[in-house]
Amino acid sequence: MKVAFLGATRGMGRSLSRLMAARGDELFLLGREPAGLERSARDLEARAGRGSVGVAVCDLEQPAGFAAALDAAEAGLGGLDAVVVTAGVFATQDVLEQDPERARRILEVDFTDTVTFCEHARRRLLARGGGTLVVFSSVAGERARKPVVLYGAAKAGLTRYLEGLDHRFHAQGLRTVCVKPGFVKTSMTDGLPAPPFAGELDEVARVVLRAIDRGQPVVYAPPIWRWVMLVVRALPRSIMRRAGF
Repeated sequence: MKVAFLGATRGMGRSLSRLMAARGDELFLLGREPAGLERSARDLEARAGRGSVGVAVCDLEQPAGFAAALDAAEAGLGGLDAVVVTAGVFATQDVLEQDPERARRILEVDFTDTVTFCEHARRRLLARGGGTLVVFSSVAGERARKPVVLYGAAKAGLTRYLEGLDHRFHAQGLRTVCVKPGFVKTSMTDGLPAPPFAGELDEVARVVLRAIDRGQPVVYAPPIWRWVMLVVRALPRSIMRRAGF
């Protein structure tokens, strides 16, 4: 596949991009840090053992640059089969309640700006007859919970948007893959207490790659989070008010 990848320089995005490069997918990296992009591109070239990986600056907080970045990816790849979005921001609920500006940023980046980027990508893929749009949401959007009120609200909106795209454009050839990671051990979660089902980066990447290949519209990673969240969604509000998770 020819893939434009936003967020491949760290965490789950880096692990997924390495798997894709190693199996022969052609990648073009988008991100906000030029030095990090170049390091990741050289790393992927070494893992693939052939070709070159192009890069372009694309800051998720600067929507005016989305079109140019995707133009560069499409030109560099000579086409576009898929767009992967793993970029985003996170902060704990306690921090967000004390910092209104940071709370605004979480809501804007993880919902509004991500959706805006996806709309650019969606139009390009459909113009080529279809393709795959892979976007990382979160299990935090499954049910309102005390530790993730604001972050969860942003991810809930993103999840519903991706579901809507699937309903509206699937018949036209657009495949959406909404990734819902549970707790994964990354730099984003450093310092947070890990639950019993915490996932490892490479494990999560393999699960996501299988879902991409199958055109699976929703994937939980690690998979056990599908069942964990099934239970959480079934809990009555009276219990959720008392629960600390």
